[in-house]
Amino acid sequence: METATLVWGLIFSAIGIGYFIYGRRQSNLAVRWCGLALILFPYLVTNPLVMVAIGVALMLAPRYIDL
Repeated sequence: METATLVWGLIFSAIGIGYFIYGRRQSNLAVRWCGLALILFPYLVTNPLVMVAIGVALMLAPRYIDL
């Protein structure tokens, strides 16, 4: 594994934990599910550029999705 992949995975997982906790406290399903996706997707993606693109998209998704 590359160092960049590990670092980006750690960053997005940490942000995902914050999203998940915030979504649970606010009862916001969009934020909660995006947080869960941010926690889990680094296990499936190995390319750092693709990882950053998916991570940014998941971080912006709750702003445009209303569940």
